[in-house]
Amino acid sequence: MDNNIKRIYGNNVLAMVRDLKQIEDREKRNHQAAAVVKVMELLNPQVKSQEEYEHKLWDHLYMLADFDLDVDSPYPCPCKEDFETRPLTIPMKDSKIRASHYGRNIERILDLLATEPDGETKTGLIRALAIYMRQQYLIWNKDSVSDETIFADIEKLSEGCVVVPEGVSLGKVDSDLSYNRPNIIVNQNSFNRNKQFKKKNYRKRK
Repeated sequence: MDNNIKRIYGNNVLAMVRDLKQIEDREKRNHQAAAVVKVMELLNPQVKSQEEYEHKLWDHLYMLADFDLDVDSPYPCPCKEDFETRPLTIPMKDSKIRASHYGRNIERILDLLATEPDGETKTGLIRALAIYMRQQYLIWNKDSVSDETIFADIEKLSEGCVVVPEGVSLGKVDSDLSYNRPNIIVNQNSFNRNKQFKKKNYRKRK
């Protein structure tokens, strides 16, 4: 049974459904089934906002009865298998990320660069990409990295399809930029706020 349906109507309605299944007289069983559906409507009034809400209530009744209920319903008993069908599995990427600290988008950009004709435009794009890759490298690895390391990563990740032209330089790392991981920044900010709060309270006590 769907646990959500059980939570909506509660144990009392579930007990009513169990008693309903025990009624031998068919006419009385049909009458009691209609009464239970009416109670379910009162307990779940928002169902009225849905299309064919009466049909849905009868479906819920069958579900509470574990699809084992012999009554003259205005709607056919739903198929149990339809409610037990597992959701479709979302296919995962069939290839691993070659360098997790750069991400899959870098690989896609390199694939596009590989199709670009050589020239100043391509060289400028390679340099811009290399600067971004250096930032990502500094965030997730160590405090410094050489241009040659980034260039080697570009050629490795592109499987040799993108070659950094001679004379390309990334320049110095901007000392004003922070390359801490995001969660470290948040924790540091929280630490600073707590420190200021303690100082303020200490002054008040004095």
